[in-house]
Amino acid sequence: MDSILSFLETVLDITNMVFAMAILGALVTVVVLYIIDINQTTQAIRKNYPVIGRLRYFFEHMGVFFRQYFFAMDREELPFNRAQRSWIAKAAKELDATLAFGSTRPLDKPGDIFFLNAGFPPTDEEIAAHDKTPVIYGDGYVEQPYTSPSFFNISAMSFGALSEPAIKALSMGAHKAGIWLNTGEGGMAPHHTAAPCDVIFQIGTAKYGVRDESGNLSVDKLKMLGENPQVKMFEVKLSQGAKPGKGGILPGEKVTEIIATTRGIPVGKDSISPNRHPDIRCSDDLLDFIAKVRGTTGKPAGIKFVLGQTDWFDDLLAKIHARGIATAPDFITLDSADGGTGAAPQSLMDNVGLTVWESLPIVDRKLRDAGLRDRIKLIASGKMVNPSGVAAALCLGADSVNTARGFMFALGCIQALQCNQNTCPTGITTHDRKLQKGLNPLSKADRVASYARSIRKEVELIAHSAGVMDPHKLGPQHAFIINAKGRPEPLLASKE
Repeated sequence: MDSILSFLETVLDITNMVFAMAILGALVTVVVLYIIDINQTTQAIRKNYPVIGRLRYFFEHMGVFFRQYFFAMDREELPFNRAQRSWIAKAAKELDATLAFGSTRPLDKPGDIFFLNAGFPPTDEEIAAHDKTPVIYGDGYVEQPYTSPSFFNISAMSFGALSEPAIKALSMGAHKAGIWLNTGEGGMAPHHTAAPCDVIFQIGTAKYGVRDESGNLSVDKLKMLGENPQVKMFEVKLSQGAKPGKGGILPGEKVTEIIATTRGIPVGKDSISPNRHPDIRCSDDLLDFIAKVRGTTGKPAGIKFVLGQTDWFDDLLAKIHARGIATAPDFITLDSADGGTGAAPQSLMDNVGLTVWESLPIVDRKLRDAGLRDRIKLIASGKMVNPSGVAAALCLGADSVNTARGFMFALGCIQALQCNQNTCPTGITTHDRKLQKGLNPLSKADRVASYARSIRKEVELIAHSAGVMDPHKLGPQHAFIINAKGRPEPLLASKE
């Protein structure tokens, strides 16, 4: 008994000592912080309210997390609310995504789209017997046209912006779901072909992956890529929604050996992406460049841009008519002004360009007026992560829809908003090996595939409810939009 009491006294003494040292350490820390704050001249709050003023900056930093988990309602957050993220998570995990007791979505929010159900929708038997309409790119104009098996695919995300296990998971998931994977402008790494999925190779302004030592287009490298059976099409990026008209710099410390090899740049040296292709100065140059890519590879070639001014696009259509319909790009990927890169100037991301909801009807109409709508396929990209967004884009004229952030959520993204800091807690946008350990490509690939299949299934449900056999048959007559007064009106009423 005495030994037990002696042991407890010893433990109590140690506890008291530790507690006293903790208090002493806290007091010393407060004194040090006080001295630092009172003597610094950069922040008025800290100088006027030493130590305590630091709480302001702490809560400012933590505010986004507090709002996300404690204060924001399910449909309030930006860029993606909890209801959107929850649906993706359930779809990726193949959980029940049905609702009970009615929708929580407001019915009078301006800009929201609702679909018009038919009086006599097709039966399950009729749907099963119907042959789905494929989208064929470059049909009749290239040696190897591409028949896309899906209207929903993975948008451009570069290796470097995304981690190695994230790209591997996307590649394997794309193969499982029968969808394509866009490389983004960083070239094609071995991780993009971790599985035999269809790949769209993007040619950015720096020509990563197809550049010579001077940064110009290498025909030899381009031809080699064209010989790869996984590479189905080539996309020439003119601009992206997050930063239209701006290039970028890849710091030398991020140019590892594998990134250098993938992009075709020196290890450890800064690499600059110009704000546009230096060799594309006008519509004629653009058409010449497309012809070179298509002629070298024998595969479809298209362009990607976010629409702003339209005079250049009108000129492009006129030049196509003058030179012949065969010279047209095989597809246009139309990006949205609210693009999703992890690092872009706020002034560009917030204030430059048109959203895809504004630009898609414009481009679709201009192509129809020019008699080029059948020749040029339209791919829409921009925050369409749920079935309703995908179906709405198809109603507005898209042949196919791409998403990047939807698949990031499927990988496990929690919208921590740290994509540009190399501190992504889920391992998706970081090159920190410790943080990457939590991202298992094999298990995440299943979630990528499940998410893609769920999107397609529910978009088909919307299409069938609207009375058409195929999502590609959706048109503006199948939906209405909530106007500024909170009232429904025809989908294209405000666009005409």
